[in-house]
Amino acid sequence: MSEQKLPYTVYAEMTPNPAVLKFVANKPLVEGDQILEFKNIEEAKPSPLASRLFHFPFVKEVFITENYVSVTKFDIVDWEEVTLEIREFIRDYLQSGEPVLSAPVNTATSSATAAELAQPIEPLEGIDKKIVEILDEYVKPAVAQDGGNIKFKKYDAGQVHVILQGACSGCPSSTITLKNGIETMLKQMLPGQINEVVAENA
Repeated sequence: MSEQKLPYTVYAEMTPNPAVLKFVANKPLVEGDQILEFKNIEEAKPSPLASRLFHFPFVKEVFITENYVSVTKFDIVDWEEVTLEIREFIRDYLQSGEPVLSAPVNTATSSATAAELAQPIEPLEGIDKKIVEILDEYVKPAVAQDGGNIKFKKYDAGQVHVILQGACSGCPSSTITLKNGIETMLKQMLPGQINEVVAENA
């Protein structure tokens, strides 16, 4: 006797960015630590779910990773007007069994950022490796809870360059988090080697 498939449930969660809401499912949506970020419907071609979300006129960006979808909206509507509609749409879509991703992102998207993020990272050494280890252990889990992601880009003459994705991208409080949290932590853990942390929105 085959096990009955557990139905999908989806709930909405606020993020520190007022333009972004996080829709959390009870099952993983992508494999492993895969991160999908789409700025427009053209970029979203590899993801049928993201493409369909862009058909809502108020959807500006879509970010998918782990078991959640972060949706960035235009200011034309308030979340209370559309949250239920989006939540039910995502739940029904997942329940239908249609794929979240139907093509490899790095070959199907024209976004230089997405392609860059999908490329394997060169083996890290020295200070780069230490920075990535600190970000992975202390920063990424907290950022993921807020519906976003942080990715190390480069270290250059005391400057740490990171890429912010999802809810963190364009978030009013992300600059404060960056300066008061991440920069302070890196300075304490890597004394004399960090001058500042510079954020680049994906």
